[in-house]
Amino acid sequence: MNPTRHMVVAGGGAAGFFAAIICAEHNPGTQITILEATAHVLTKVKISGGGRCNVTHHCFEPKLLVENYPRGHRELIGPFSRWQASDTVAWFEEHGVRLKTEKDGRMFPITDSSQTVIDCLLEQARKYGISVRTNCELHTVTRKTDGGFHLELSNQETLDCDCLLLATGGIRAPKGGEVAASLGHALNPGVPSLFTFQIEDARLKYLAGVSVSDAVVSFDGNKAKVAGPVLITHWGLSGPAVLKLSAWAARELHDLDYKFAVKIHWAAGLKPVEIEKRLQQHRLRQGGRAVGLGSAFQIPQRLWARLAIHAGIPEERKWSELKREELQALICELSGSEFQVLGKSLNKEEFVTCGGISLKEVDFKTMQSRICPGLYFAGEILDIDGITGGFNFQNAWTTGYLAGRAMSDNKTTGFSVQ
Repeated sequence: MNPTRHMVVAGGGAAGFFAAIICAEHNPGTQITILEATAHVLTKVKISGGGRCNVTHHCFEPKLLVENYPRGHRELIGPFSRWQASDTVAWFEEHGVRLKTEKDGRMFPITDSSQTVIDCLLEQARKYGISVRTNCELHTVTRKTDGGFHLELSNQETLDCDCLLLATGGIRAPKGGEVAASLGHALNPGVPSLFTFQIEDARLKYLAGVSVSDAVVSFDGNKAKVAGPVLITHWGLSGPAVLKLSAWAARELHDLDYKFAVKIHWAAGLKPVEIEKRLQQHRLRQGGRAVGLGSAFQIPQRLWARLAIHAGIPEERKWSELKREELQALICELSGSEFQVLGKSLNKEEFVTCGGISLKEVDFKTMQSRICPGLYFAGEILDIDGITGGFNFQNAWTTGYLAGRAMSDNKTTGFSVQ
């Protein structure tokens, strides 16, 4: 008979909890301890999606799913073939949490409460006797000569374990990265991956809350052009398109110290010649009306008026009196309004960084270290990040599942279960 094995999970977030539960489901006799540095577990689950928890995204094709990860898309193809969004949906529903899909593909519990997800995970941890210790941070780790690890905790206690999972979140929480580095791992430097743009511009003043549903966001020197909704805020620009661009260009924007010129195409990405055709048609219909009072696109009236003024069109100018140079200036404004970004603001619903454990040092069949047997990784501590929309949680569920499944094996080294 194999002796009881002890698994320690450092990090009481989504990835750590899910890994512990999966390990217990597949090997109920395993002793499992979750260490959480703060006073509360699953805090990001609680605040995600405005307190509703964006559990995953309704994208059930792995090759399409990976396209939503600026970093890690190649490495996640295999893992998503083993555990993807549809598996996440099925698992939660089997455990009493029904999910619903919103128009943009985001999936939430039908209760619209993140507490539903938290209660589910806590109940499963209780069911399997998983020990959850808060205000208890992993301090140092030593690899034992006979296998396994010796852990020193922040409260001066020590623990020995057969396998250790680091799921401490993004490397803005440095301890997990420090432990990994002490065991031989390389870390890619962390920078913010989802953030909004700070802008001071007369075109946006007093327009907080105004949004354009079909815009394109880009900036010079980067090939990324992101289509989607753009939201004007008190501090500048936000919305899905802005957040997606911030993710895809995270390192480039960090190198620019978040000071750059962003371009917004307000007219659904249409070519200038197509915009002109639309404007000419509108001109025939609205000839006697002031240009600033009649939007020719799905652009809110108040923003349209600002764009027309910025194009040099007098407020009293009628469509029938519009000069050729004014028309061209309006086309330029619609197809590429340029705003000077002065800095960034973190999206209050997302706390995501790119950077973390170098992916080449991880076996993505098991999430086990290629350098230190028995050491596993899951979630944001890896150099993987997704765009907004439930993709970062899906990375947590998938990597947590694979790590938990592998740790449930009775082999001392913790190699994968096929």
